[in-house]
Amino acid sequence: MRFDLTDLRLFLAVADAGSITHGAALAGLSLAAASERLREMEATGGVRLLDRGRRGVTPTEAGETLLHHARLILHQMTQMRGEIGQFARNLRSTVRLLANTAALTEILPARLAPWLAAHPQVDIDLRERQSVDIARSIALGFAEIGVLNAAVDTAGLELRPFAIDRLVVVAARGHALASRRTVMLAELAGEPFLALAGGAMSDYLDAQAARIGLRLRPRIRLHAFDDICRMAGAGAGIGIVPVLAARRATRPAGITAIPLSDPWATRHLSLCTQTGARLSPAAQDLLDHLGADREAGSGDRPHPVPPD
Repeated sequence: MRFDLTDLRLFLAVADAGSITHGAALAGLSLAAASERLREMEATGGVRLLDRGRRGVTPTEAGETLLHHARLILHQMTQMRGEIGQFARNLRSTVRLLANTAALTEILPARLAPWLAAHPQVDIDLRERQSVDIARSIALGFAEIGVLNAAVDTAGLELRPFAIDRLVVVAARGHALASRRTVMLAELAGEPFLALAGGAMSDYLDAQAARIGLRLRPRIRLHAFDDICRMAGAGAGIGIVPVLAARRATRPAGITAIPLSDPWATRHLSLCTQTGARLSPAAQDLLDHLGADREAGSGDRPHPVPPD
């Protein structure tokens, strides 16, 4: 029975997600590659590891045994990397960092720039994920550090406060919503919507809309919050962006930012690491740097965009 580390990580991800498709994405594999690996694992071991059903997959008794040992092995690998890293301070290294959309686009660039400049031998593998996927990936040891919405299940994680991210609706100053102090997502039904072209934030908004039976119908999908603000200012529709993005929009953009009053629109972001993990020196230093000044990256300021 010959399983490599990729096999073990994949099996952990699939079992945790209850889905081969979702687990493959967490492990960074295509669905076809993940399915082939799982079939090969079962063929090599001569035992069924997963029960496959219409609602997903669950580990068999043999699969539960594999899960136990996979967690131990991967935890020991994490410890080994951390301990060996103590002796490799002058060698080039990479820190794996996962973040949700708002943190990745609005907060992290300014916080990471000085750290990278001070650590020329360290690279950062920065990837965008939904908070629920970040929690799973960090707990499974797929990355060292995550920035996520602390409202998700954080079992198996150690958390540090990082920032407060508030979502606002941006609209032209002559829009009917412009005079409102706050607005709820349900009130946006039928409004021409300016959306992001995929990514964690897009998925997050779609999920919140689906919970209340609302389907957001984008007029256009854009690649940046700044583009949404510009189009909203021109009267092309409304959009939902982090308050920091709305605040950054210049006065000629002609926008008004109206806070979303839905509870999920105020997100307490946290830094997270795997419980008990011994981080490499570079990862530990980065974690300490990001956690040192949470207010420097916080969106916890008054909402309104300054008027003309």
